[in-house]
Amino acid sequence: MEKVKNFMSKFWKDEEGLQTLEILLIIAVIVAIALLFRKTIMDWITKLLNFGNSNIDSFNPGGE
Repeated sequence: MEKVKNFMSKFWKDEEGLQTLEILLIIAVIVAIALLFRKTIMDWITKLLNFGNSNIDSFNPGGE
């Protein structure tokens, strides 16, 4: 039992993998937010792309 307790104590205090865990948690939060607001995000992207397309269609580089 003492070996398990020592192992768990060392494992808990070990900070070597902490940075990886933090990055994974940040990515998980970003993915969760993206999934929650995917319709809003897709509508926003569609509006941006349509705005760009309308400007490109009306662009006249020769000034004619």
